[in-house]
Amino acid sequence: MADDARDRILVASRLARLTHPDRIIDALSGLRKLDLARYYAKAAPLLLKHLRGRPVAFVRAPTGIAGGTFFQRHPGGHAMPGVNPLPQHLYPGHPPLMEIATLEGIMACVQMNVVEFHTWNVSRTAIGRPDRMVFDLDPGRGVQWGQVCQAADMVRAFLAEFGLTSWLKTSGGRGLHIIVPLIDRHGLDIVSVLSRGMAQRLARTAPGVFAAQSGDRHRVGRVFADYLRNGQAATTVAAWSARARPGLGVSVPVAWDEVSALRGGDHWSVATAGTRLNVGDTPWRDYAPQSLDKALKAFGPALRMMMKD
Repeated sequence: MADDARDRILVASRLARLTHPDRIIDALSGLRKLDLARYYAKAAPLLLKHLRGRPVAFVRAPTGIAGGTFFQRHPGGHAMPGVNPLPQHLYPGHPPLMEIATLEGIMACVQMNVVEFHTWNVSRTAIGRPDRMVFDLDPGRGVQWGQVCQAADMVRAFLAEFGLTSWLKTSGGRGLHIIVPLIDRHGLDIVSVLSRGMAQRLARTAPGVFAAQSGDRHRVGRVFADYLRNGQAATTVAAWSARARPGLGVSVPVAWDEVSALRGGDHWSVATAGTRLNVGDTPWRDYAPQSLDKALKAFGPALRMMMKD
């Protein structure tokens, strides 16, 4: 039987056996568990490209997002077919991490009320060496969407000074995610400290645009270029994942020349992302790993000081 036919049968079976299909996941949009399951069935071929080979974590909402959510990064008491534990030695001293590599895994997660899929910045084959750096542009109180777009352009230009090309996606929430693919040659500590140094330099260079610290009181009227996504065990919501927020926005890859047409970080939602699935990852077609050598040379002395902190 062809793979497409098997997938259609699997989806039909999963949807038919979905428990509580009419449970409202999001009161604002009225979207139900069944609507979310249908979205993920369509988005799965794209989502899987961003999940395969990486440790994954979930945000689950057992009674809908208004009833509370919780974050899960290790297998729980209920086995989910297609959600596989990674070898224990990859994360010593902790329960096993998880990986999803199949449509079955995604559909099993939806059955268990998973709304968001998050991934680490590493592959399972190089758990200590990040293959991407992420800046989550998080707007503070009073920041307009145009300011977020301006901040994104500034980060893009800043990274280019160090020979780094960046790719963009909506967060599905209020901001934008800037992704820098890397050759996985350097350790987590190097990439984490470098990203912190970059964010701090942005804040010093443009203090009216960027905040140097997280926390609401530091971000009023400014954007925090959140480098904390690059820390130990930190995760970022995957492209094509829904968000457990009112409206059920979706994180979507976009081209830089599309930014001006976006209404916000939740421009697409579970209800409206259908046609965008046809565009898929085309905006990221040139996505390729890059060297950090130029950036590390430029930040050399400051980087050594920060690593001592």
